[in-house]
Amino acid sequence: MISSAGHRLRHRSYGGQRLAVLLSPVIVTVVIGGLAFSTPREISFSRLLPAAPALAAALWPVLPTVLLGTFCLLIMTGVSFFYSDLGTPYTLAAIAAVTLAAAYASHLRLQREETLFQVRLVADAAQQVLLRPLPERVRDVEIESLYLAAQEQARIGGDFYDAADTPYGVRLLIGDVRGKGLSAVGAASAVINCFRENAYDQPDLRGVVRRMQIAVSRYGAMVPSEDQTEHFATALIAEIPHGGGNVRILNCGHPAPVFVRGGEIHVHEPALASTPLNLSALLGDHYYVDTVAFAPGDQLLLYTDGVSETRDRAGEFFPLADWARRHHDTPPRDLLDRLHTDLLHYAGGRLDDDIAAIAVRCRPAGARER
Repeated sequence: MISSAGHRLRHRSYGGQRLAVLLSPVIVTVVIGGLAFSTPREISFSRLLPAAPALAAALWPVLPTVLLGTFCLLIMTGVSFFYSDLGTPYTLAAIAAVTLAAAYASHLRLQREETLFQVRLVADAAQQVLLRPLPERVRDVEIESLYLAAQEQARIGGDFYDAADTPYGVRLLIGDVRGKGLSAVGAASAVINCFRENAYDQPDLRGVVRRMQIAVSRYGAMVPSEDQTEHFATALIAEIPHGGGNVRILNCGHPAPVFVRGGEIHVHEPALASTPLNLSALLGDHYYVDTVAFAPGDQLLLYTDGVSETRDRAGEFFPLADWARRHHDTPPRDLLDRLHTDLLHYAGGRLDDDIAAIAVRCRPAGARER
């Protein structure tokens, strides 16, 4: 599941003030009009009336903006009956000119908002293809996922994950392309598509990673040379054989997974380092698989470095292991929801990097579907 709670959380404070924001052009008009009638002629507050339709252009459609400008013209006409030597024709001309300009600006804004809306629809569709919803359960394995974009308006990025029910067991992928922008998204797409194709056919995890290595290298060869440095990725593949008992992990430079066994927390660092994707020409073609016990009731947390490298205001990293220890008995979906909330709180409501995470639990013996 791709989480949208962060989006709602960041907009909650604005939502409570939305009505006041939308009514601000009317408030400005009433305040200026009241001051124009109640203050001495020398102050000439009425000359500020063009500000009201100008503000409306940023918030309202064309017709309400024009109507507000007309109302300002009426106010100025009324003021002229009290102060005949106020220079009313010049102010009326200014209000009319600003209203026309504001109406045109409102029209352009609405066109751009419609274009942006269509672009977001396309981005949402692309995200559903790149980060498709994972199955909540595969045989005896529960799976939940989380994705948070660092930029509020972002839809897709360089973090990726996937899961597949293969003849060799449940295979999980999580990774992070170094770099930003469309180049990183393209590289992430190349990795995911390669995993989806080869996870079912390659009997060994090394074979899957080597195919992914080739896919990223081919993608890098098709892009401009100045973007080549963005096309290496860290990745981790986990394989849980049918029937459980253990999990095989191939970690290509990715943050170490966290195992939760009752109240015990184990951060599994690889025994030997495997080469990140697209760096085999520099570091060699080295891939090693570790086997870790994974009994019924155990839980596994996979994540990108946006989680472990989240900082508070003092610059301290998020204490992931201690956090996992406090939530050792939390089921996968609730665990990721709490991780989402606690990361935003720890970072002061603003993330500096994209975040992806997968929580996996081997169902306890005797568990039944409701």
